[in-house]
Amino acid sequence: MPSGDRVPMAVRYEDVRALLASPTSSRNLRIPGLPRFVSGVGIDDDPDALINQDPPEHTRYRRIMQGTFTPRQIEPWRPRIAAIAQELLDGLGDRFELVQGYALRLPAHVICAMLGVPMDHYEQFVQWTDMFLTTSTATEQARYEGYSDFMAYATELVAQHRLSPGEDLIDLLIQARDSGDRLSEGELVNTVFSLITAGYETTASMIARGVFRLLLHPSQWDELVADPGLTATAVEEILRFDGPPANAFMRRITADTDLPGGSLSAGTVVMPNLNAANHDPQAFPEPGRFDIHRFTDHPPNPHVAFGYGPHRCLAASLARVELTEAIRALVTRRPALRLTDSPESVAWTDGLALRPVAMHVTSEVAGS
Repeated sequence: MPSGDRVPMAVRYEDVRALLASPTSSRNLRIPGLPRFVSGVGIDDDPDALINQDPPEHTRYRRIMQGTFTPRQIEPWRPRIAAIAQELLDGLGDRFELVQGYALRLPAHVICAMLGVPMDHYEQFVQWTDMFLTTSTATEQARYEGYSDFMAYATELVAQHRLSPGEDLIDLLIQARDSGDRLSEGELVNTVFSLITAGYETTASMIARGVFRLLLHPSQWDELVADPGLTATAVEEILRFDGPPANAFMRRITADTDLPGGSLSAGTVVMPNLNAANHDPQAFPEPGRFDIHRFTDHPPNPHVAFGYGPHRCLAASLARVELTEAIRALVTRRPALRLTDSPESVAWTDGLALRPVAMHVTSEVAGS
């Protein structure tokens, strides 16, 4: 791990799914002496975070929130997300830098709109998420400060929405309940924090990675240009091939557990590798072949880019809509898009959310 700790890693598709679904797979890693992902304060330390909870607390928390993120609740946002994507592209010239100018700005605009957050806070989001998602031990203090400042801002947002209720996502979360049971203040704040982090950086990373992958396969890009209706299934292959930008969280085994590939003893801390599972040839024939038609006619095993089991990404529907509309806007409004530099020259980040640092592109028609 980036902390220097060593843990076993689950890599086969069946092992990863079995591990993520097992009742003996705990997210409580706050016991002293356990391996850590990063040195210093990390998301594993917060007991209020949904990703760190086990049943029955996790079951209650998830039950209260699940109605807020159903496809039915998210789908009405699709026209707004598509419009934001088009507006951003309309503001760019024929030659532009795609990561900062589009991939990062689109999810930032969307999450600000959904949460009722002023867009002028965008630069602050960038600073906080960059600090918090780094794996460098040299920036341990910066990561702690970024996390603290981010949580303070989320706390302030919740308080503002309590004083002046509206119809934003935060208001829906404040109102969310199950048989009278509501989220605690700490749970609300953590949910807002998670939405901003996951709804901004991880989605932006997938847009950048997905476009990069498509531009490496120009014939498949041309197919999307000819038929934008293929975009939704192309997104599933992007998620399988290139997602997620960050890996799943470690699990602590609470009792001796048999997986298809072997046994884990109680007390073992193990890392499920989602990308490895999505490239298991037993689950996905020719996993190293990128094919936007893979999920079209005869769907294979479902990918695990959003996880699996009780902790499967709650906002997967939102991420799918954003990624789909981001790419659909590009293939319809910038059909001649291509890299201006060689793929090998593209630099990549080295934090938890792996993505191109910058990607210079042109939409000018070749030879014009």
